[in-house]
Amino acid sequence: GIRHRSVSSGLGDVYKRQRQAIVYSMIAEYLRYRGYNVKYVRNYTDVDDKIINKANMLGKNALEFSREQIIETELDMKNLHIKDADIKPKASENITNIINFVKGLIDKGYAYATKGGDVYFIVRKFKDYGKLSNRKIDELLNGVRKEVNEEKRDPLDFALWKSAKQGEIYWNSPWGNGRPGWHIECSAMVLNELGETIDIHGGGKDLIFPHHENEIAQSEAYTGKNMAKYWSHCGLIKINGEKMSKSLGNSLTIRDALKKYNYETIKYVFLQKHYTSD
Repeated sequence: GIRHRSVSSGLGDVYKRQRQAIVYSMIAEYLRYRGYNVKYVRNYTDVDDKIINKANMLGKNALEFSREQIIETELDMKNLHIKDADIKPKASENITNIINFVKGLIDKGYAYATKGGDVYFIVRKFKDYGKLSNRKIDELLNGVRKEVNEEKRDPLDFALWKSAKQGEIYWNSPWGNGRPGWHIECSAMVLNELGETIDIHGGGKDLIFPHHENEIAQSEAYTGKNMAKYWSHCGLIKINGEKMSKSLGNSLTIRDALKKYNYETIKYVFLQKHYTSD
């Protein structure tokens, strides 16, 4: 099984998604050419903080906004002649799987629910935390997201389930109305589609910590097995050494690029450097 994720907001994210799609589609096709039986999964994170905030700014339902972004993303992939993934699950379609996963982590003593309806993973209980990014647990406080929650036992603990705030999309759960944390949805979809241990897990370099580190912790705490045999990370998209950004005036949409260049030229540019390079 090969798996990577897509997110649904931001210009930089668009290019990152396309580069990852080009790279992992190519890897899947090469492995098939070599005779391997490949199951290629590209999951969509269609509900998270960025999506909710952007949807609220636009006065739209978060899932409606995500659907629009996914349609646009897949149109870009089609125009780039990127072969589709075999399976494309969405976080919003896996809420039951996510809730069951969180329940399992609580039952195993790796997570706790607060009175306010949030659920957190106990990072210090997972002894191998930091093994992907080669970080020591006592050196991680500077890298964690600052959350103001008096019920959070340790600053390192991360959210598995977030209680609903005013104006946010939510689902019912044993802990009250809320939604999945950023990391848990990926682990739940991997387990559901590819099983306890997958062959290749992909994504951007920027996801190594904390996202992939947290995926490993919650998945391996839940199953007791290695999450993935191989981890693969794409480099970031940069223009003249700088991150692509509208504010820097160095941005170019996929559609604008396709007006100037053939799709094969664009794909060649992405693939002429090693996929791990920026």
